Amino acid sequence: MTTRTRILTGITTTGTPHLGNYAGAIRPAILASRDSNADSFYFLADYHALIKCDDPLRIQRSRLEIAATWLAGGLDVDRVTFYRQSDIPEIPELTWLLTCVAAKGLLNRAHAYKASVDKNVETGEDPDAGITMGLYSYPVLMAADILMFNAHKVPVGRDQIQHVEMARDIGQRFNHLFGQGKEFFTMPEALIEESVATLPGLDGRKMSKSYDNTIPLFSSAKEMKDAISRIVTDSRAPGEAKDPDNSHLFTLFQAFATPAQADEFRSDLLQGLGWGEAKNRLFQLLDSELGESRERYNQLIERPADLEDILQHGAKKARAVATPFLNELREAVGLRSFVAQAQVAATTKKKAAKAARFVSFREDDGSFRFRLLAADGEQLLLSRNFADGKTAGQVTKQLQSGQPLDVRSEDLSFSVWLEGQCVGDSPAFADSAARDAAIEALRIALTPVQD
Repeated sequence: MTTRTRILTGITTTGTPHLGNYAGAIRPAILASRDSNADSFYFLADYHALIKCDDPLRIQRSRLEIAATWLAGGLDVDRVTFYRQSDIPEIPELTWLLTCVAAKGLLNRAHAYKASVDKNVETGEDPDAGITMGLYSYPVLMAADILMFNAHKVPVGRDQIQHVEMARDIGQRFNHLFGQGKEFFTMPEALIEESVATLPGLDGRKMSKSYDNTIPLFSSAKEMKDAISRIVTDSRAPGEAKDPDNSHLFTLFQAFATPAQADEFRSDLLQGLGWGEAKNRLFQLLDSELGESRERYNQLIERPADLEDILQHGAKKARAVATPFLNELREAVGLRSFVAQAQVAATTKKKAAKAARFVSFREDDGSFRFRLLAADGEQLLLSRNFADGKTAGQVTKQLQSGQPLDVRSEDLSFSVWLEGQCVGDSPAFADSAARDAAIEALRIALTPVQD
């Protein structure tokens, strides 16, 4: 069974996407999503946006624009899980569970909080003036985003490595307190993209909404050309050699050009290409690369109902992972159903009775499979086909190890996943109540009996 790497990426919905967002985050993420070994989760971080923005109309508009940007840029929602953070109620619930184990000293060290405190002290204000609990505790929400789906890797810039490190710290503490030998949370790793460009804005500083120096990604051709004309350059006249390595214009061109195009542009600048013509070439390059995407973007913006359908479908996929996992976590901390608790106790007392069992068999084509049968003989699960008996045996061993189950409901049936791969499916049940009862029976059957 091939192990797929789960990768998680989110973008805060506080403004209109610009060229820097696209080159630094969106484009590399979309390219990474096409890797067959990647199990990719992409989300709109709209809860995080509330920390930075108290303008409801801006939040709403940004959510629409960023969703359309991902899709216009080529994100294939059939290959990935694409959702809004606010459509997954398990995330804020997990945030609270993690808040209860997160050390205050850890949160005191968060870069954003420390920067706000330092700024207040520098200006003679109370250290916590203007600081909300949202800002202070946002690392816990970020940890919940990552740990909810047990992401293996989280692409971040160097200035965001701390976010992943704090998620690891909080996850490790939860595992230690409530795991009882289980590792509920996978420890995520920061994926540093060394080759990803950090683009300069119109004034040469990092392109950022806070500096008001951005070039909107999908502005009209005329608006983009006007913005490019405002890029700050030096005073060298046409015919004078330019310095490409210290030119913000060249940096922007290089981020979207092929190596051959960039080499030609560099050579022309060294030979005295005028800044006006250089800006026109940058516009032609960007308009050529983004023209089709701009058209798709405008079509999507005009069809918000279609975007809503796509995001709701993504939320359903995400919750198929999140809901059963949160039930495991609720169980771990003691927020248990009295009925389920009684069922588990009764099952434990009847250890001598006939137990659930795995039945292995070989298909005519030579592949290996197994069934999981409940104590009464009901089939709970039929495995997928495996190339050899050893692999099938390893899967049954993993299922019985006591690790949290990734059970995904689908209409009147369900499937079980390990490490991003489906390993088995249930039969179809008469109704959702029967399906849910079978899922509970599956969990009980795979719960290791404690002596």
